[in-house]
Amino acid sequence: MRCPYCGGDDTQVKDSRPTEDGAAIRRRRICSACGGRFTTFERVQLRELTVIKRSGRRVPFDRDKLARSVQIACRKRPVDPERIERMVSGIVRQLESLGEPEVTSELIGESIMEGLKGLDDVAYVRFASVYRNFREAKDFEALLGELALPDPASR
Repeated sequence: MRCPYCGGDDTQVKDSRPTEDGAAIRRRRICSACGGRFTTFERVQLRELTVIKRSGRRVPFDRDKLARSVQIACRKRPVDPERIERMVSGIVRQLESLGEPEVTSELIGESIMEGLKGLDDVAYVRFASVYRNFREAKDFEALLGELALPDPASR
């Protein structure tokens, strides 16, 4: 791990422990060259995933891209960043636990929509409008109609 202060490559781990959600490992490091101390967070990755886009193109899965899209949908909404992080980690674990090396972008999009539906209705509508490529006001009306329906599981 490279030191952020001097750029030295010789850093030592002084403490290592899992984060509260268990999705990452927090490591305290010290640089032997300059004595600088810093913290790194390392995520546990179960397997390498490839995303199959709608065009058929294959790209490596990017957790940060998934997190950014959720954060954009939740921008200026009263949603705790920790809840967003838990949702993103849950989606990633769900995808990794499928046992398949390749996942479709549709599966990822639907998983995000499902997570956002329970997190914030406005963020859900924002994400859906981009993901489903809304073109007219009636597209929004149809989606809002779905939100207004009572959940069949809660009956």
